[in-house]
Amino acid sequence: MRLPVALPYLIAPVAVALLAVAAWQAIPQASAPIAANEGPHWVAENQCQSCHAAQFQSWQGSHHQRAMLPATDDHVRADFSGTVLRSDRDSLFFLDSGALSSGNPGSNIPGRDAQFQVRTGTGSDNTGTFDVAYTFGWEPLQQYLVALDDGRLQALGAAWDTQQQRWFHLYDNLGVDAAHPLHWRQPAQNANTQCIECHTSHYQLGYDATTDRFDSQWHSLGVGCQACHGPASEHVRWAQAPNTHPGKGFAAAPASRTQQPDTCGRCHSRRTPLGDPTGHTKLHDAFLVSPLSADLYEVDGKIKDEVFEYGSFLQSKMHQAGVVCSDCHNPHSGQLRAPDNAVCTQCHNTTGTATHPSIRTEHLRPAHYDSAAHHHHQPGSAGAACRACHMPGKFYMGNDLRHDHSFSSPDPAQAQALGHSDACLGCHREQSPEALITAFQQWYPEHQPRDGGYARALFKAREGKPGAANALASQLARNDLPAPRRAALVAELPRYPSDTAQALLRDALTHDDASVRRAAIEASATLAPPLLQQHLPTLLNDTVRSVRLAAAEQWLLLADQQGMVLPAEPFEEYEQVQQQLLANAEAHFSLANLYRQTGRGERVEAALATAVERNPHFSPAVIGLAQWREQAGDAAAALQLLRQRLQTHPGDASLHHALGLALIRNGQLAAGITELEKAHSLAPENDTHAWVLAVAWHDTGQRERALQLLRDQLQHRPANRSLRLALLGYLPAGEERHQLLHALAQQNPQDPVVLYHRQDRGDTTWPDAP
Repeated sequence: MRLPVALPYLIAPVAVALLAVAAWQAIPQASAPIAANEGPHWVAENQCQSCHAAQFQSWQGSHHQRAMLPATDDHVRADFSGTVLRSDRDSLFFLDSGALSSGNPGSNIPGRDAQFQVRTGTGSDNTGTFDVAYTFGWEPLQQYLVALDDGRLQALGAAWDTQQQRWFHLYDNLGVDAAHPLHWRQPAQNANTQCIECHTSHYQLGYDATTDRFDSQWHSLGVGCQACHGPASEHVRWAQAPNTHPGKGFAAAPASRTQQPDTCGRCHSRRTPLGDPTGHTKLHDAFLVSPLSADLYEVDGKIKDEVFEYGSFLQSKMHQAGVVCSDCHNPHSGQLRAPDNAVCTQCHNTTGTATHPSIRTEHLRPAHYDSAAHHHHQPGSAGAACRACHMPGKFYMGNDLRHDHSFSSPDPAQAQALGHSDACLGCHREQSPEALITAFQQWYPEHQPRDGGYARALFKAREGKPGAANALASQLARNDLPAPRRAALVAELPRYPSDTAQALLRDALTHDDASVRRAAIEASATLAPPLLQQHLPTLLNDTVRSVRLAAAEQWLLLADQQGMVLPAEPFEEYEQVQQQLLANAEAHFSLANLYRQTGRGERVEAALATAVERNPHFSPAVIGLAQWREQAGDAAAALQLLRQRLQTHPGDASLHHALGLALIRNGQLAAGITELEKAHSLAPENDTHAWVLAVAWHDTGQRERALQLLRDQLQHRPANRSLRLALLGYLPAGEERHQLLHALAQQNPQDPVVLYHRQDRGDTTWPDAP
């Protein structure tokens, strides 16, 4: 095993190239008659209330309507009377300086009669006074957007708690100073690219890459009628002269039961715009929806990071039965259809009758659910609420409680075994888990996990437990598995190579659901590149845009690994997406790699340099630029760039790792290994850093250190096959090596390494597969 002397270029996924939306300005809402030759377009929404008065009135005052408003006395809920909020690094002063003068920046904001300002204070922050242009959200917290001269709107790192009536820091005690990636002036807090598209209606980009300025527009602030229903001009025409048009003038039917989850999912999901999404009505054409990865969701599918509702809901039995958002929520007011448990007993009642005829009821058991006989809690208490057990919540942004929408059932025994959260364990922290498990088993003696074994199978796969490969195959053979869960299982297949895994991937590449095909594309690029290449012609012409772009991206990765130069024509759509995202460093980085793989090397350095300029914290672009300069023959410039960046980002493990490899490539072995050691100490959870360091130690005579590092890393990451094979490669024949092979056989009895030892070497000491 040789020490790698070059890192492959990282091709930034489309998922990290976020939509640049811009510093916004309201477009006047004209109500002129619609010309007969005009196509569908947006109209003044005051026209909607003439026919839909009840819906319009319900929408008034809703969170959607108040999602983003001008910073006026009527809309600002916080105390701007000179209050001060101090953090561990700096202070913010909140001021109301009175009426705006005509020459003051921001004075063109409609309806604004008072100027709210924020003055930054002590520490390493750049002292200055900034205008607050807009409010963001209404309750339980309200954020504020600061307007900068270049058209950017930046979200402050402080928010107003509307319940406790106080300011609070979103990132306190994290060392957030002006150079920190989470500081309010950094790209991560640019509301134009991160947030505003879901707080306005009909946003338009308007980003000028030449000047790095924004001049974007919107039809109206807040989430209005047409944000969900689409441009209404043809609907208005239809209302004036009704006909048999199935959509009543709308090009699509976004509010229909089949389309509704995806309509809501455009904002109520963790997703990334694929360029400008406005021309794409289907969710997976407009956005890249995040999968059920371990960093975002718990192993049983409940929410973990800030993922909103769509991903958890699509896993639920509710969704499988045909329940949609508006069965529980009034889509105009945002309120529940009925108070408290009554919203659930619309369907979960003694007759087993659903609230809508299209909801399938074959698995809906008639019972009196809102009773102590079912929930075993005092009626009216917090524990008697359906959502307490079936929709446990997490706090995000400090004080915003959001409920899980996978509609899981408590299972304290499984939670203890797999390490996921549980409603019983979360509420009754004063009791021991053992006591809770005993009580639960007494209340529900016939309880079985309602997911058909999904969580346990995924846990085995991620943790490298015995039977992992067989558990994956068993789950993927189901015909009732929700698509997001199937995709999550497919993503684990590369850890467990076998003929069975390749057959499962082959099926997944042609699955009906786009998220499954996407997962299969990424998994096959690792596990079975020839299989992916065989399917590329079909996948590059898939009917779903996110699948086509995933295929294009993985083709670029394969070409990089194989040293191929590809024609540019098949990547026109991929390139167009990146060109629409030029406010983001990730897009320039993706373009640099596209140029490099398609024979346009003259454009690479400029694209990488722009990526670094757009976001100095985006280390893949820094590393890519250094490698490009090194490959061009200027190793000194490459090393200088990495060292300079480490002066301002000393805690970035990836930069230390890249510098270490660059030093080794340039003959400075000892210095390079020192940098690799720093990288590992900063990010001990990074298996690649640990593996490379172990190889470096081994190849420089530090064999025992290398072996121990691999042992330690494998103990924490038993599913990492590369670590296991590296350790096997360094160990002589003996008991430890036999135990490593034995564990691999228990995980995956069809692993090629296991088969080699069983068949080619005639080793008959292997146990039966679990």
